[in-house]
Amino acid sequence: MEILDILIIGAGPIGLNCALEAKKNNLSYLIIEKGTIVNSLYNYPLYMRFFSTAEKLEIAEIPFISTAPKPGRQEALEYYQGIARQKNLNVKLYEKVLNVSKKEKIFEIKTSKSKYLAKNVIISTGFYDIPNLMNIPGENLEKVKHYYTEPYPYAKQKIVVVGSSNSSVDAALETYRKGAEVTMIIRHSEISKNVKYWVKPDIENRIEEGSIKAHFNSKLLEIKENSVIFEDENGEIQEIENDFVLAMTGYLPDFDFLKNSGIDLQEECLNPVYNLETMESNIPNLYLAGVVCGGKDTHLWFIENSRIHAEMIVKHIISK
Repeated sequence: MEILDILIIGAGPIGLNCALEAKKNNLSYLIIEKGTIVNSLYNYPLYMRFFSTAEKLEIAEIPFISTAPKPGRQEALEYYQGIARQKNLNVKLYEKVLNVSKKEKIFEIKTSKSKYLAKNVIISTGFYDIPNLMNIPGENLEKVKHYYTEPYPYAKQKIVVVGSSNSSVDAALETYRKGAEVTMIIRHSEISKNVKYWVKPDIENRIEEGSIKAHFNSKLLEIKENSVIFEDENGEIQEIENDFVLAMTGYLPDFDFLKNSGIDLQEECLNPVYNLETMESNIPNLYLAGVVCGGKDTHLWFIENSRIHAEMIVKHIISK
């Protein structure tokens, strides 16, 4: 069996960038991805627009041409998948990595379809796969959605949106404009300061005029077939009619996979241990790249500031 120089887990933008850097340095590599290329982006809301401008989303100095100041989901899919096609990157799709183990100096990577050997492994799996659950009664009901793609299924429905982040605000505004009766249940006292600056006034104005109801300093307690129960800011228990719950409570990296791979996780945020200068974890030759480096703090790393990880990692591999 061939022993690869690098096996990359995850075909997101940073995983692709790692592959391009390996290819540039004549290292043998393989990307393994459980979904499609940039699978997380594919599962984003259909009309999502990035915070960043196109040039800040570029990888390997390949120009990202966008018709708008802030590129959207479809443009990003075209850009990243186009790079994978044009550069003929070595990638296996719809294949899930089950286990990474090290025997002496070689990693054995078992997947849902095969087994591979590599001198180095890069984990670049992002964080979009595991919803951050509320752990309340009724969360497993079919009407509860942790992923939001488009507003049309919710027309003329009574919607509860949980949270006040970008995803929550986008879901609330889009479903409201397609005829949904929207109520937001928010733990904090205001809309998140991280909401896109061109969207924040819109949601605040809709709340102020009463088009969208918002309960701040409130907590969802239970979800029923035709209603939800929550505690409002005065500590009173309320029950309102409900057809769908959009629980935009965030997502988490696969911490079990990281632990099973031997990576140490620290403190409450479960921050993985790695060298800030090389991105090497506590396991020699096992590297981390991209959002996965932030543990529960999924806003710490993103495409714009983690593009440099690929060069840092490959430079360290070559220097050994």
